[in-house]
Amino acid sequence: MVKVVDSIITYLKEIEASEDIEILLACETGSRAWGFPSPDSDYDVRLIYKHELNWYLRLSERKDTIERMLDDREIDISGWDLRKSLRLLQKSNPPLLERIQSPIVYRANEPFVSELNVIASQFYSRIANMHHYLSMAKKGIDEISGTEKYRLKKFFYTIRAAVACKWIVERNDIPPIVFQEMLNGLEIQPDIVQRIDELVSLKATKNESYLHSGENDLMKFISRCIELGETNSKSLPSAKGDLEVLNTFFMSAVIE
Repeated sequence: MVKVVDSIITYLKEIEASEDIEILLACETGSRAWGFPSPDSDYDVRLIYKHELNWYLRLSERKDTIERMLDDREIDISGWDLRKSLRLLQKSNPPLLERIQSPIVYRANEPFVSELNVIASQFYSRIANMHHYLSMAKKGIDEISGTEKYRLKKFFYTIRAAVACKWIVERNDIPPIVFQEMLNGLEIQPDIVQRIDELVSLKATKNESYLHSGENDLMKFISRCIELGETNSKSLPSAKGDLEVLNTFFMSAVIE
């Protein structure tokens, strides 16, 4: 893993030079950041970056994303420009809210990330996040419940999304990116948590192609979380953030 991390750091420097940008945050997302990787899990590196001031002083919109697949697709690096990131933050975009919490950070402007997390809480929309995770959980349960064997990877994507629905209904704060923190922050039957922990340990020994079966109790738990989300989704509040806060933060970050 140390070799892979060294490669990631090298690639980040190369991307900065070739794209003429400054990386404000480079972090891991996906199963490694969520806390349930497989031995062959890819490295999903996500960026927030900025250009020089003159890049923003144009009438025409310019490409505001970066995508790289490296080392035979083992390392997936992609990112959003600062302005695009803040526009997504205004909409309480769940993938953005996850990445700014990531426990695995390769590069960070600490004051920037710290203030970004504070601002994110002001723009957090429970209803917007519910739509995201509820859709993901419903799609996942449809795929795995209709077959005798299913990929354990898909199961974890589904149960994490379902637990996020429960979190959004029962808590006012943003769902944690780390799955274990989400479980610890909710009242869930001990036997359910124990079985999830056992499956996390199992997944750590199995490649992503591994097929699993059973888990009726957890399937029922997922369905209950989905039902809870559906029942409460329409009554959840939206965000009430002040756009001027984002504008001020954007201008400060660009000229810094």
